[in-house]
Amino acid sequence: MSAENKAIVRRVLDSITNGNVDEGARCMAPNFIWHGPGAEVRGPEGWKQLVASYLTAFPDLSFTIEDQIAEGDRVATRYTAHGTHRGELAGVAASGRVVAVPCHNVDRIVDGKVVETFEVFDQLGMFAAIGTLPALPESV
Repeated sequence: MSAENKAIVRRVLDSITNGNVDEGARCMAPNFIWHGPGAEVRGPEGWKQLVASYLTAFPDLSFTIEDQIAEGDRVATRYTAHGTHRGELAGVAASGRVVAVPCHNVDRIVDGKVVETFEVFDQLGMFAAIGTLPALPESV
């Protein structure tokens, strides 16, 4: 079951990269809930709206999966989101800057559908990269 659950999560991420968010939404249960920074999104349609906002800001959005671990009904994925800021994001006009944002998700899969996602990502780093905050030191 672990391999199948990992594949479902990969299919969701691939659907965003490939611009086929309907495919990703088909992986969601009707009662799906996304818990993310400062917000909750409900249902496959809510997820599609969330993804649309990021694709507006980063039309070339893609993901590199760094690690993926599955146990029981949970899949933990560490990945990097890559994109060029070409559209508005949270009221911030396009900067044209390229970003690489570290992300972590824990997805719960039931009967082959994603029912819940817990996501954290480096918001501070993302906003610094698009120029809305002072640049952060690369290392100390």
